[in-house]
Amino acid sequence: MAYNSRIQELKSALKTVLNENDTIVNHVDANREEGGPEIQAQVKHVEAFRSNLAKAREIRSEIEALEGFDEVKAWAQGVETPQSAPSLFTPQTSGFKSLGQEFIDSGEFKALMGGKAGYTMNTPFSVTGDLGSRYGVKDVYTGLPSGTPTDFGTPQRLGIVERAKRTSRVRDLFDIQQTNTNMIEYFRVTGFTNNSATVAERDGSAFAAKPQSSLSVTGVQAPVRTIAHYEVAHRNVLDDEPTLRGIIDNELLYGLRLTEDDQILNGDGTGTNLTGIRNTSGVQTYDWSAGAQYDTRIDAVRRAITKSLLAYYEPTGVIIHPNDYEAIELSKDGIQNYLMVMSVAIGAEARMWRLPVVETPAIEEGYALVGSFGIGATLFDRMQGTIRVSEQHSDFFVRNAIAVLAEERLALAVKRPESFVEVNFDGAPV
Repeated sequence: MAYNSRIQELKSALKTVLNENDTIVNHVDANREEGGPEIQAQVKHVEAFRSNLAKAREIRSEIEALEGFDEVKAWAQGVETPQSAPSLFTPQTSGFKSLGQEFIDSGEFKALMGGKAGYTMNTPFSVTGDLGSRYGVKDVYTGLPSGTPTDFGTPQRLGIVERAKRTSRVRDLFDIQQTNTNMIEYFRVTGFTNNSATVAERDGSAFAAKPQSSLSVTGVQAPVRTIAHYEVAHRNVLDDEPTLRGIIDNELLYGLRLTEDDQILNGDGTGTNLTGIRNTSGVQTYDWSAGAQYDTRIDAVRRAITKSLLAYYEPTGVIIHPNDYEAIELSKDGIQNYLMVMSVAIGAEARMWRLPVVETPAIEEGYALVGSFGIGATLFDRMQGTIRVSEQHSDFFVRNAIAVLAEERLALAVKRPESFVEVNFDGAPV
């Protein structure tokens, strides 16, 4: 029909007017960047911009009138028109504004027309929040586009999953003390002959002599050792992703704990290593094969406890490899009943022969350590785990890189090595 043709002509004219305004804005921006007569350019073109805007409003009103006529005519003829999402210029019922009207009424557009932004829209008009929901604006796609995911839609960022950490540590069994020196000196008891006995007041006409006991000691030094490592990261990454910074810190500190457990047990005392308990002279040993014919791992641990008690030290804990502790917990009697029923209970504390158990790969598989950790050895903290950050490394400053350093200092004094018994499970049946 004739009015439909007229609508198409008006829409074409509206598009031409809007394009002219875009050209005016681009010309003013280019003139400003080239250092041209900024004020004269604005005055010259702003009137044309406003004239075009008024013309666009008139064209829009005529288009709305013709489209409204089409809708009324269809209604009068009993033809239902399909419902559609609100168009840019079609007014809606119940006070609903078109998207174009929302733009014209926005603070961003008013700032543009008022000259507050130099006729350049510095703040974009965003169709988000309530507007987005009303006009059906969504970031939805069924397949991941090529290139960077953020170039299409709004991705959902998943957090980094940290690895699980050991819950039990070797240091948990120790008496921890603080020190402000770099060297611990102490006397280690290496032998004691107890000759105490009852005595008479007199031996004939003389007073009775008392028996003499023998105590052997040796001076020992336990130097404070440093455990440290660092990670390299870009400064911007840590500034923009605080969660990542926390993970790096936690992983570095956790790495110190793993090395600390290994040093306490296995350090060989050479170079910068601690002298671990297992490498300390005077520690007792027990081989499971020295027991009765049917002794198992469980029996071997109990007999090691006895050796510590016979040295006059009450054990305070057991350190054992996970594979060996698994074999112990899964051990059964002749009718397939678990021998350690209490350890299978949910939430039960890991204990064996009434002693707390530290289950850790820090000790070699096939071995366990029983001992009086509170009396026989002491752990000294010179500096607990700390995190430091610096860009003063190599050419990090000019590359915007930083080094994240984790460090701790500690010493181990094994004062009573005979209070510890190392158990050898080699060849044990269960």
